[in-house]
Amino acid sequence: MVLPNQLTVLRIILTPVFLILFLANDPLLKQISLAIYIIAALTDWYDGWLARKFNYITAWGKFWDPLADKILTSGAFLGFVFLNIVPLWMVLIIIFRDFVITGLRVYADYKGHSFPTSYYAKWKTFIQMAFLYYLMIVYVGINTIQIYQGHEKIFNMLMDQNFVYFTMLFITAITFHSGVTYLYKNRHLIISLFSREN
Repeated sequence: MVLPNQLTVLRIILTPVFLILFLANDPLLKQISLAIYIIAALTDWYDGWLARKFNYITAWGKFWDPLADKILTSGAFLGFVFLNIVPLWMVLIIIFRDFVITGLRVYADYKGHSFPTSYYAKWKTFIQMAFLYYLMIVYVGINTIQIYQGHEKIFNMLMDQNFVYFTMLFITAITFHSGVTYLYKNRHLIISLFSREN
């Protein structure tokens, strides 16, 4: 197995490790979980760079690499659901949309077609990731007494319930809208993928 694919497997393996540590009561384990998430996210960039630079592009990698990304992101969102920080219904919409679109793209590639990623979808992903990093850093800070003490007001403001809720609502809305837009723009290709001729 080439190195980019090994990194993809590592990213999948690190997702439950991150989640277990993130949900632990020990502040140190929460700090370690943040480091693990950052490392896992970096493997996504690195394996893509390796695959392009050294032409390590395989059918296995095309299938699992995007799924590994969604597994990692979904794991982080679900972690905040378990902590009652974000609503379950919003996360379910995000997960459903991302896996449907990713599944279609993988299937299209298998059929020899290409689903181009729109700038809208790229911005959606960037906003999702930025918000996840924001929540994780603030949450870990709140649960690290050496950081939290003396800065309670700042951290409580950063984790304000209304701010988190409406930001998450905005992210859910653009995620859903980008998915609908993506399906509509590629409707003819989607129909052809599932036609009897294929």
